[in-house]
Amino acid sequence: MAKMPSQRDLFEVSGPTYLTSVNWNCPNNQRSVAASLVQGVNVLERDRQQNRYGLEARAPAWYQHFHFIPIQILVDDADSSIFGVVYQFAPPVPLPGSSSVPDHYSLDAPTYVIAFRGTIAKKKTLSRDLGLDLHILKNGLENTTRFKAGYEALNYLVYTYGHQRIWLAGHSLGSAIAILMAKSMAKLTVYIKSFLFNPPFLSAPIERISHAKVKSGIRIANSYVTAGVASVLKKHSKRSNDCFDMLALWVPQLYVNHSDNICCEYIGYFEHRKKMEEIGAKGVGRMATKNTVRDLVMNVFGNESEPLHLFPSAVVNINWCNSPDFKTAHGIHQWWHQELNLDSRDYQYCNK
Repeated sequence: MAKMPSQRDLFEVSGPTYLTSVNWNCPNNQRSVAASLVQGVNVLERDRQQNRYGLEARAPAWYQHFHFIPIQILVDDADSSIFGVVYQFAPPVPLPGSSSVPDHYSLDAPTYVIAFRGTIAKKKTLSRDLGLDLHILKNGLENTTRFKAGYEALNYLVYTYGHQRIWLAGHSLGSAIAILMAKSMAKLTVYIKSFLFNPPFLSAPIERISHAKVKSGIRIANSYVTAGVASVLKKHSKRSNDCFDMLALWVPQLYVNHSDNICCEYIGYFEHRKKMEEIGAKGVGRMATKNTVRDLVMNVFGNESEPLHLFPSAVVNINWCNSPDFKTAHGIHQWWHQELNLDSRDYQYCNK
Protein backbone atom coordinates (compact mmCIF):
# COMPACT_ATOMS: atom_id res chain seq x y z
CA MET A 1 0.00 0.00 0.00
CA ALA A 2 1.42 3.36 -1.05
CA LYS A 3 2.43 5.69 1.74
CA MET A 4 0.13 8.66 2.16
CA PRO A 5 1.87 11.93 1.27
CA SER A 6 2.61 14.35 4.08
CA GLN A 7 0.19 17.24 4.15
CA ARG A 8 3.23 19.49 4.51
CA ASP A 9 4.30 18.39 1.03
CA LEU A 10 1.07 19.70 -0.52
CA PHE A 11 1.38 23.26 -1.76
CA GLU A 12 -2.38 23.80 -1.69
CA VAL A 13 -2.46 22.81 1.99
CA SER A 14 0.69 24.34 3.49
CA GLY A 15 2.18 26.60 0.80
CA PRO A 16 1.75 30.38 0.32
CA THR A 17 -1.35 30.09 -1.86
CA TYR A 18 -2.22 33.66 -0.88
CA LEU A 19 0.64 34.89 -3.06
CA THR A 20 -1.20 34.98 -6.37
CA SER A 21 0.71 38.01 -7.65
CA VAL A 22 4.35 38.58 -6.75
CA ASN A 23 5.77 42.02 -6.07
CA TRP A 24 9.42 41.34 -6.82
CA ASN A 25 10.46 44.50 -4.97
CA CYS A 26 8.81 43.32 -1.74
CA PRO A 27 11.22 41.59 0.70
CA ASN A 28 8.38 39.52 2.14
CA ASN A 29 7.36 38.27 -1.31
CA GLN A 30 10.98 37.50 -2.17
CA ARG A 31 11.36 35.55 1.08
CA SER A 32 8.21 33.51 0.45
CA VAL A 33 9.18 32.64 -3.12
CA ALA A 34 12.76 31.70 -2.18
CA ALA A 35 11.56 29.49 0.69
CA SER A 36 8.99 27.83 -1.58
CA LEU A 37 11.65 27.01 -4.17
CA VAL A 38 13.77 25.42 -1.43
CA GLN A 39 10.73 23.42 -0.38
CA GLY A 40 10.37 22.37 -3.99
CA VAL A 41 13.77 20.66 -3.69
CA ASN A 42 12.70 18.93 -0.47
CA VAL A 43 9.53 17.61 -2.07
CA LEU A 44 11.30 16.54 -5.27
CA GLU A 45 13.50 14.29 -3.17
CA ARG A 46 10.53 12.95 -1.20
CA ASP A 47 8.69 12.34 -4.48
CA ARG A 48 11.70 10.29 -5.61
CA GLN A 49 11.82 8.30 -2.39
CA GLN A 50 8.10 7.54 -2.48
CA ASN A 51 7.93 6.92 -6.25
CA ARG A 52 5.51 9.77 -6.84
CA TYR A 53 5.71 10.77 -10.47
CA GLY A 54 3.44 12.33 -13.08
CA LEU A 55 0.12 13.44 -11.63
CA GLU A 56 1.09 12.03 -8.22
CA ALA A 57 4.17 14.27 -7.89
CA ARG A 58 3.86 16.95 -5.20
CA ALA A 59 6.90 19.08 -6.05
CA PRO A 60 5.79 20.91 -9.23
CA ALA A 61 3.19 23.03 -7.45
CA TRP A 62 5.90 24.61 -5.29
CA TYR A 63 7.67 26.18 -8.24
CA GLN A 64 5.04 26.31 -10.98
CA HIS A 65 2.87 28.58 -8.83
CA PHE A 66 5.54 31.26 -9.25
CA HIS A 67 6.25 30.44 -12.92
CA PHE A 68 9.56 28.66 -12.39
CA ILE A 69 10.72 25.50 -14.13
CA PRO A 70 13.62 23.21 -13.14
CA ILE A 71 16.31 23.22 -15.83
CA GLN A 72 18.88 21.21 -13.89
CA ILE A 73 18.44 18.70 -11.09
CA LEU A 74 21.49 18.37 -8.82
CA VAL A 75 21.93 14.75 -7.72
CA ASP A 76 24.33 13.49 -5.05
CA ASP A 77 26.78 10.96 -6.45
CA ALA A 78 26.91 9.02 -3.18
CA ASP A 79 23.24 8.28 -2.46
CA SER A 80 21.54 9.47 -5.70
CA SER A 81 19.40 11.92 -3.73
CA ILE A 82 18.24 15.24 -5.15
CA PHE A 83 19.91 18.00 -3.13
CA GLY A 84 19.47 21.03 -5.34
CA VAL A 85 17.69 22.49 -8.34
CA VAL A 86 18.52 25.18 -10.86
CA TYR A 87 15.25 26.99 -11.60
CA GLN A 88 14.52 29.32 -14.50
CA PHE A 89 11.83 31.98 -14.38
CA ALA A 90 9.40 31.30 -17.23
CA PRO A 91 6.33 33.54 -16.93
CA PRO A 92 3.48 33.21 -19.44
CA VAL A 93 3.80 35.34 -22.53
CA PRO A 94 1.25 38.21 -22.74
CA LEU A 95 -1.48 37.76 -25.30
CA PRO A 96 -1.07 39.73 -28.55
CA GLY A 97 -2.70 43.14 -28.28
CA SER A 98 -2.69 43.08 -24.49
CA SER A 99 -2.59 46.62 -23.13
CA SER A 100 -1.00 45.68 -19.81
CA VAL A 101 2.02 43.65 -18.77
CA PRO A 102 1.49 41.23 -15.85
CA ASP A 103 3.36 42.16 -12.69
CA HIS A 104 5.33 38.93 -12.80
CA TYR A 105 7.21 40.43 -15.76
CA SER A 106 9.01 42.82 -13.41
CA LEU A 107 12.67 43.29 -14.24
CA ASP A 108 13.37 42.66 -10.56
CA ALA A 109 12.39 39.00 -10.85
CA PRO A 110 15.35 36.60 -10.89
CA THR A 111 16.04 34.81 -14.14
CA TYR A 112 17.64 31.88 -12.33
CA VAL A 113 17.44 30.55 -8.77
CA ILE A 114 19.70 27.80 -7.44
CA ALA A 115 18.11 26.23 -4.36
CA PHE A 116 19.40 23.63 -1.91
CA ARG A 117 17.49 21.53 0.58
CA GLY A 118 18.46 20.82 4.16
CA THR A 119 18.92 17.49 5.93
CA ILE A 120 16.12 14.99 5.34
CA ALA A 121 15.79 12.59 8.26
CA LYS A 122 14.78 9.58 6.18
CA LYS A 123 16.57 6.26 5.80
CA LYS A 124 17.65 6.87 2.19
CA THR A 125 19.24 10.27 2.88
CA LEU A 126 20.05 10.51 6.57
CA SER A 127 23.49 8.90 6.53
CA ARG A 128 24.82 11.04 3.68
CA ASP A 129 23.21 14.24 4.99
CA LEU A 130 24.61 13.75 8.50
CA GLY A 131 28.04 13.08 7.00
CA LEU A 132 27.85 16.44 5.23
CA ASP A 133 26.73 18.09 8.46
CA LEU A 134 29.96 16.82 9.99
CA HIS A 135 31.88 18.35 7.09
CA ILE A 136 30.38 21.70 8.10
CA LEU A 137 31.77 21.26 11.62
CA LYS A 138 35.20 20.49 10.16
CA ASN A 139 35.06 23.33 7.60
CA GLY A 140 35.37 20.65 4.94
CA LEU A 141 32.24 21.29 2.89
CA GLU A 142 34.33 22.81 0.09
CA ASN A 143 35.79 19.39 -0.65
CA THR A 144 32.43 17.64 -1.11
CA THR A 145 30.84 16.76 -4.43
CA ARG A 146 27.65 18.61 -3.47
CA PHE A 147 29.49 21.90 -3.17
CA LYS A 148 31.48 21.26 -6.34
CA ALA A 149 28.36 20.41 -8.37
CA GLY A 150 26.50 23.45 -7.06
CA TYR A 151 29.40 25.80 -7.66
CA GLU A 152 29.87 24.47 -11.18
CA ALA A 153 26.21 25.22 -11.95
CA LEU A 154 26.48 28.72 -10.47
CA ASN A 155 29.76 29.45 -12.22
CA TYR A 156 28.24 28.50 -15.59
CA LEU A 157 25.24 30.80 -15.10
CA VAL A 158 27.35 33.72 -13.89
CA TYR A 159 29.80 33.62 -16.74
CA THR A 160 27.14 32.91 -19.36
CA TYR A 161 24.41 35.32 -18.30
CA GLY A 162 25.91 37.59 -15.64
CA HIS A 163 25.16 37.54 -11.91
CA GLN A 164 22.66 40.39 -11.56
CA ARG A 165 19.52 38.26 -11.84
CA ILE A 166 20.68 35.08 -10.13
CA TRP A 167 19.52 34.10 -6.65
CA LEU A 168 20.93 31.52 -4.27
CA ALA A 169 18.66 29.96 -1.65
CA GLY A 170 19.19 27.22 0.90
CA HIS A 171 17.91 25.83 4.17
CA SER A 172 20.12 24.49 7.00
CA LEU A 173 22.69 22.20 5.32
CA GLY A 174 21.61 23.73 2.00
CA SER A 175 22.22 27.23 3.31
CA ALA A 176 25.75 26.20 4.28
CA ILE A 177 26.38 25.11 0.68
CA ALA A 178 24.91 28.39 -0.58
CA ILE A 179 27.08 30.42 1.85
CA LEU A 180 30.23 28.74 0.65
CA MET A 181 29.29 29.25 -3.00
CA ALA A 182 28.41 32.92 -2.49
CA LYS A 183 31.61 33.54 -0.51
CA SER A 184 33.68 32.00 -3.29
CA MET A 185 32.01 34.32 -5.81
CA ALA A 186 32.36 37.37 -3.54
CA LYS A 187 36.12 36.87 -3.44
CA LEU A 188 35.97 37.36 -7.22
CA THR A 189 33.92 40.56 -6.66
CA VAL A 190 30.78 38.81 -7.87
CA TYR A 191 27.99 39.36 -5.35
CA ILE A 192 25.11 36.91 -5.57
CA LYS A 193 21.75 37.72 -3.96
CA SER A 194 21.39 35.06 -1.27
CA PHE A 195 18.52 33.83 0.90
CA LEU A 196 19.81 31.73 3.79
CA PHE A 197 17.19 30.00 5.93
CA ASN A 198 18.25 28.69 9.35
CA PRO A 199 21.97 28.72 8.46
CA PRO A 200 24.19 26.82 10.94
CA PHE A 201 26.33 28.88 13.31
CA LEU A 202 29.22 26.82 14.63
CA SER A 203 29.18 27.92 18.26
CA ALA A 204 27.34 27.33 21.49
CA PRO A 205 23.93 29.08 21.30
CA ILE A 206 24.74 31.83 23.81
CA GLU A 207 21.73 33.73 22.46
CA ARG A 208 19.48 31.24 24.28
CA ILE A 209 20.72 32.42 27.70
CA SER A 210 17.89 34.45 29.20
CA HIS A 211 19.99 36.63 31.54
CA ALA A 212 21.20 39.58 29.44
CA LYS A 213 24.21 40.49 31.61
CA VAL A 214 25.46 36.90 31.76
CA LYS A 215 25.05 36.58 28.00
CA SER A 216 26.91 39.84 27.36
CA GLY A 217 29.67 38.92 29.82
CA ILE A 218 30.31 35.58 28.12
CA ARG A 219 30.51 37.23 24.71
CA ILE A 220 32.88 39.96 25.89
CA ALA A 221 35.15 37.39 27.53
CA ASN A 222 35.11 35.26 24.38
CA SER A 223 36.01 38.29 22.28
CA TYR A 224 39.06 39.11 24.38
CA VAL A 225 40.24 35.49 24.32
CA THR A 226 39.80 35.23 20.55
CA ALA A 227 41.47 38.59 19.92
CA GLY A 228 44.34 37.58 22.21
CA VAL A 229 44.94 34.32 20.37
CA ALA A 230 44.68 36.11 17.00
CA SER A 231 47.27 38.67 18.14
CA VAL A 232 49.71 35.94 19.16
CA LEU A 233 49.13 34.07 15.90
CA LYS A 234 49.35 37.16 13.69
CA LYS A 235 50.65 35.25 10.68
CA HIS A 236 47.66 32.92 10.68
CA SER A 237 45.04 35.53 11.58
CA LYS A 238 46.10 37.86 8.74
CA ARG A 239 44.80 35.40 6.14
CA SER A 240 41.43 35.22 7.91
CA ASN A 241 41.26 39.01 8.17
CA ASP A 242 42.01 39.47 4.48
CA CYS A 243 39.38 36.93 3.42
CA PHE A 244 36.84 38.49 5.76
CA ASP A 245 37.37 42.00 4.41
CA MET A 246 36.93 40.78 0.83
CA LEU A 247 33.36 39.73 1.66
CA ALA A 248 32.17 43.11 2.97
CA LEU A 249 30.09 44.02 -0.10
CA TRP A 250 28.22 40.71 -0.11
CA VAL A 251 25.06 41.28 1.96
CA PRO A 252 23.04 38.05 2.27
CA GLN A 253 19.55 37.79 3.70
CA LEU A 254 19.71 35.60 6.82
CA TYR A 255 16.52 34.13 8.26
CA VAL A 256 16.90 32.93 11.84
CA ASN A 257 14.48 31.81 14.50
CA HIS A 258 15.35 32.96 18.02
CA SER A 259 14.41 29.51 19.37
CA ASP A 260 16.57 27.57 16.92
CA ASN A 261 19.83 26.53 18.57
CA ILE A 262 21.42 25.89 15.18
CA CYS A 263 21.14 29.45 13.85
CA CYS A 264 20.10 31.80 16.68
CA GLU A 265 23.68 32.79 17.53
CA TYR A 266 23.77 34.93 14.38
CA ILE A 267 21.61 37.38 16.35
CA GLY A 268 24.29 37.87 18.98
CA TYR A 269 27.18 37.64 16.53
CA PHE A 270 26.15 40.83 14.73
CA GLU A 271 24.71 42.66 17.76
CA HIS A 272 27.82 42.01 19.83
CA ARG A 273 29.96 43.84 17.29
CA LYS A 274 27.94 46.99 18.05
CA LYS A 275 28.22 46.34 21.78
CA MET A 276 32.02 46.19 21.63
CA GLU A 277 32.11 49.54 19.83
CA GLU A 278 29.86 51.07 22.51
CA ILE A 279 32.19 50.01 25.35
CA GLY A 280 35.26 51.32 23.50
CA ALA A 281 36.62 47.94 22.43
CA LYS A 282 36.03 48.21 18.70
CA GLY A 283 39.45 46.78 17.79
CA VAL A 284 38.93 43.72 19.98
CA GLY A 285 35.44 43.23 18.63
CA ARG A 286 36.57 43.44 15.02
CA MET A 287 39.39 40.97 15.61
CA ALA A 288 37.05 38.54 17.35
CA THR A 289 34.33 38.77 14.72
CA LYS A 290 36.81 37.67 12.02
CA ASN A 291 38.27 34.65 13.80
CA THR A 292 37.54 31.64 15.95
CA VAL A 293 40.06 30.15 18.38
CA ARG A 294 39.47 26.69 16.96
CA ASP A 295 40.29 27.69 13.39
CA LEU A 296 43.32 29.73 14.40
CA VAL A 297 44.74 26.72 16.23
CA MET A 298 43.91 24.41 13.31
CA ASN A 299 45.80 26.77 10.98
CA VAL A 300 48.89 26.52 13.17
CA PHE A 301 48.94 22.75 12.62
CA GLY A 302 48.61 23.11 8.87
CA ASN A 303 44.85 22.55 8.63
CA GLU A 304 44.09 25.89 7.03
CA SER A 305 40.39 26.62 6.97
CA GLU A 306 38.07 29.58 6.87
CA PRO A 307 35.12 29.62 9.29
CA LEU A 308 32.01 29.08 7.20
CA HIS A 309 29.70 30.98 9.53
CA LEU A 310 31.69 34.22 9.89
CA PHE A 311 31.01 37.04 7.42
CA PRO A 312 30.98 40.81 7.68
CA SER A 313 27.64 42.06 6.36
CA ALA A 314 24.08 40.77 6.36
CA VAL A 315 20.44 41.60 6.75
CA VAL A 316 19.41 39.43 9.70
CA ASN A 317 15.69 38.64 9.70
CA ILE A 318 14.65 37.29 13.10
CA ASN A 319 11.45 35.36 13.67
CA TRP A 320 10.41 36.15 17.25
CA CYS A 321 7.27 33.97 17.12
CA ASN A 322 7.14 31.29 19.79
CA SER A 323 7.92 27.85 18.40
CA PRO A 324 6.54 24.78 20.20
CA ASP A 325 9.48 22.55 19.28
CA PHE A 326 12.79 22.37 17.45
CA LYS A 327 11.20 21.02 14.27
CA THR A 328 9.06 24.14 14.00
CA ALA A 329 11.85 26.55 14.92
CA HIS A 330 14.24 25.01 12.40
CA GLY A 331 11.68 24.29 9.68
CA ILE A 332 11.41 25.95 6.27
CA HIS A 333 7.61 26.30 6.47
CA GLN A 334 7.72 29.27 8.85
CA TRP A 335 9.32 31.53 6.26
CA TRP A 336 6.31 31.97 3.98
CA HIS A 337 3.74 32.61 6.71
CA GLN A 338 1.99 35.96 6.47
CA GLU A 339 1.83 36.57 10.22
CA LEU A 340 5.51 36.38 11.09
CA ASN A 341 6.79 38.49 13.96
CA LEU A 342 9.78 39.46 11.84
CA ASP A 343 12.52 41.86 12.92
CA SER A 344 14.95 42.86 10.14
CA ARG A 345 18.35 44.28 11.08
CA ASP A 346 20.81 45.61 8.50
CA TYR A 347 24.51 45.20 9.31
CA GLN A 348 26.96 46.82 6.88
CA TYR A 349 30.62 46.21 7.55
CA CYS A 350 33.19 48.92 6.94
CA ASN A 351 36.84 47.92 6.49
CA LYS A 352 38.06 51.12 8.16
